[in-house]
Amino acid sequence: MKSIGVIHTPFKEKSETPIQFSRSTAFGEIEIHSEFEEGLTSIEGFSHLILIYAFHEALENDSLLVKPFLDENMHGIFATRYYTRPNPIGFSVVRLVERIGRRLKIQWVDMLDGTPLLDIKPYVPEFDVHKVDKLGWYETRSHQ
Repeated sequence: MKSIGVIHTPFKEKSETPIQFSRSTAFGEIEIHSEFEEGLTSIEGFSHLILIYAFHEALENDSLLVKPFLDENMHGIFATRYYTRPNPIGFSVVRLVERIGRRLKIQWVDMLDGTPLLDIKPYVPEFDVHKVDKLGWYETRSHQ
C-alpha cells in the first residue's frame, strides 16, 4: 500500500485531535503527490469526501480489547473506532472547501498533521447513509 498524499492539519499531538471527525470544525489541507493529480479530475463536484489514511503514529498494541473514549468498559477493537488497531487504518468524512491544483482545502479534520493519505472517495449519501437498528454499547453514550 502506498500513500497518495499527505494530510496537513493544525494538530501536532495526538492529545489535540478531536475524538471523531463529526466533532471537529477544524480546517486542513490535503497535498496529493504529483503522480496522482490526474485522479482529482471532477472531485470539486463533490461537497464531501471520505478519506482513508494510515494512523502513522499509533502505538503498537496486540490487545484486541480496548477502552474507547466514550465508555469506561472494555470492548473488542472491532466494536470501536479506537486508533490502535491490528491494521492502523482510519477514515473520516470531510467537507471539501476548495481545490487548487493538487491541493484540497478541507474542513472537519481529526487526524494528526503529516498523516499519510491512502485513498479518497466521494461521499454520496445515497450509498453511504443507512438507517441503523442498533448502536451496540454506544447507544447509551451517544448523547454525552
